[in-house]
Formats: sequence, structure tokens, C-alpha cells
Amino acid sequence: MLMTQNNFESADDFYEALLMAHQGLTTEQSHAMNARLVLLLANHIGSNEVLNEALAHACAAMEK
Repeated sequence: MLMTQNNFESADDFYEALLMAHQGLTTEQSHAMNARLVLLLANHIGSNEVLNEALAHACAAMEK
């Protein structure tokens, strides 16, 4: 089951680290890093059921 409630130790700290990781990257490099990050986190989750649920939530959010 996909957890959609806030589960961050510190969301602001992670957001800052994410922004810092993108500093100095070209748009292409930034997209590539995001893709690698998504794949690393997907591997960590491991469950296709949970990953498909996450994809559905992400797609639904784009339709709003």
C-alpha cells in the first residue's frame, strides 16, 4: 500500500538537498539525475503494486 501521508523526517531539509543537487546542472543533466533518483527509489520500494499506485497518483495529480 502506498503511503501518501507525510512521512519525512524533515521535508524541508530534503527539498533543500534536492535543489542543491541540481545546482550547476544543465536541463538535460537535471532530467537524467531525476530519472536515476526515481529508479533508485523504485528499486528501494521494490513492489510493482506500490510503484504502479504511485504512478497512478502522480498521473492523477497532473490532470488537475
